[in-house]
Amino acid sequence: MARDLPLGNGKVLVNFDTQYNLRDIYFPYVGQENQAAEHLSHFGVWTNEGFFWIDHPEYTKQATYLNDSMISHVEGAHERLGLKMQIRDGVDAHENVFLRKVNITNSWDKERIVKLYFHLDVDLCGNGIGNTIYYDPDLHSLVYYKGHRYMTLSSWTNEKNMPYCSGYAIGQKGFNGLEGTWRDAEDGKLGYNPIAQGAVDGTIELTLTLPANGAKEAWFWICFGTELKQVRKLENNVRESTPQVLLQRTYNFWKEWLVQDQHELDLLEPDMVSFYKRSLLIIRSNMDNRGAIIAANDSDILKFAKDTYSYMWPRDGALIAHALDRSGFTKLTSAFYEFCRRAITEDGYLQHKYNPDGSPGSSWHPWVNPAGEKQLPIQEDETALVIYTLWHHHQLAKTMDDAREDYDKLVIPAADFMIRYRDASSLPLPSYDLWEERYGVHAFTVSSVYAGLLAAANFADYFKDEARAIHYRDTAAKVKSAVEKQMYSEQNKRFVRSLYWNREKSKYEQDLTLDASLYALFDFEMFDAEDPRIAATMKAIRNQLWVQTEVGGIARYSDDYYHQVTKDVGKVPGNPWFICTLWYAEWVIAVAKTEEGLKEAADLIRWTMSHALPSGVLAEQVHPFTGNPMSVSPLTWSHASFVKVVQEYLSKLKMLKNKGGGKEDVSDAKLLAGAGVQR
Repeated sequence: MARDLPLGNGKVLVNFDTQYNLRDIYFPYVGQENQAAEHLSHFGVWTNEGFFWIDHPEYTKQATYLNDSMISHVEGAHERLGLKMQIRDGVDAHENVFLRKVNITNSWDKERIVKLYFHLDVDLCGNGIGNTIYYDPDLHSLVYYKGHRYMTLSSWTNEKNMPYCSGYAIGQKGFNGLEGTWRDAEDGKLGYNPIAQGAVDGTIELTLTLPANGAKEAWFWICFGTELKQVRKLENNVRESTPQVLLQRTYNFWKEWLVQDQHELDLLEPDMVSFYKRSLLIIRSNMDNRGAIIAANDSDILKFAKDTYSYMWPRDGALIAHALDRSGFTKLTSAFYEFCRRAITEDGYLQHKYNPDGSPGSSWHPWVNPAGEKQLPIQEDETALVIYTLWHHHQLAKTMDDAREDYDKLVIPAADFMIRYRDASSLPLPSYDLWEERYGVHAFTVSSVYAGLLAAANFADYFKDEARAIHYRDTAAKVKSAVEKQMYSEQNKRFVRSLYWNREKSKYEQDLTLDASLYALFDFEMFDAEDPRIAATMKAIRNQLWVQTEVGGIARYSDDYYHQVTKDVGKVPGNPWFICTLWYAEWVIAVAKTEEGLKEAADLIRWTMSHALPSGVLAEQVHPFTGNPMSVSPLTWSHASFVKVVQEYLSKLKMLKNKGGGKEDVSDAKLLAGAGVQR
């Protein structure tokens, strides 16, 4: 089930499923150690007339965010039981505390007793071995711990006779027919077992007296720490400050955070502005404060490969950081580049992917080829794009005077590697493609290497390293020349996605499969967007990779096997991907000469919005027949692509409007794009 409504502060991240069950709890790193370990935590309501969990079909609800913030807003009603609830959740912007505010309304003309149940099922450190839960009588809380991981589950209301937890259950789960303590709640009576160890879970109860046709407010919270005294201190802070103050300051924090965006959005429709801001917030939720930008934190993908997307891919991270830099969040993204500076190998390349703590992530890229010969298990675009976006980062942040360490420790090693890692024609040697499926020479990768070398040359110019500047720029020119000679098909009148080495013939052979990633040839500025060869390539992508169903959207490439739902590739070349659809929109924007010429791009932006979850969350891809999210949700790259495309759309729209009035415009996103890589 897709993940929805991520909430976080850079150290704690929580995700819900589409029924608003708490499903993922990451701490102490965003994306590392899912303390929920795929388990579902329940929230339920008991009355004398009946009981329901929040995901029961009779409880109808709408889940979204509160205005432009990282606070959830969920309205629901159970008509038969005469109850309505408004739930607002958030992760405190300053402390490692998850907060839940519940406003519950009685629609009947009589006073009623209502019990709220918060069930929390976690396996600390990601496994169910050796966990302990106990009831703390001083805190009136459940304390979960194992090693250096501590969590508390607490509650409060303004009921005079019992403001804190009115009951609790702690028990073992997952064996001998034990489903968990959430089952104890369904009869309105918890067992009060004070402690349990092993594979365990816990539930707390809060009792409210609802007046006739009236409402009451209740609070639940979870504190996170690495030792008992930390969570005790947090518990005291929550109680002294009050949870309302913490939730309000978190709402205010995110509203103020968005003000950093440097774009004037007046020309956009309000719903597009809201979606743009929502994308910025969702991107932020998937970023760890120590620099890792995580691809996705949806544990549901474990069902398919027993691995997740909770890694920092340098390529994804670089392009996501670039979108944020263009928005003005340069202080935030500086931690990403520091992460890459620490991670780069002695040979000058970045590895496949990394855990949020900086250690290498899991990989399926082998160190030997089918012939048993050594090969580098890398995607070279991941190294090149970090250098490309780093140049723009310092330009946008106006921090070139502070960039010397980046130049010495990141740029030079990476650029020197890119120069060494070439064949006699000046094309980069083979590596894995951005889809992580094929080992060869790929247009996307070659474009990124070209851009990375020119960025390195720009750094060298700034630091008056003349020999390197000349060498990097000359090499980039040779790379471009090799692409023109070897990666263009005269027969198809377009560029090709890849070259593969034919051992028997001792030469490269073209892969003519049409691939949306060919957009990189213009986006990374190897060729002008209006170059006839680029235009033919992009039009072929639109004509041949558009999904011919009511859903629409652009697939990655023809006969894409990943999560494939049909072999009718003439109609459905692959599932529609948000990033691929938005890449084409980028080209439409780049070549538009009139406001009317921007209409197709606006339609594609709105296509993206219309296929998001109601909260605004974008998955990686959607089902070609139903439009339902597929693979992981949210995908950070999807949101970053949306942000970048809207910036470019807005910039071109302003330019065309001013041009129509006899004015030239180089404002806003045009300047923020930092597009002027020297050729």
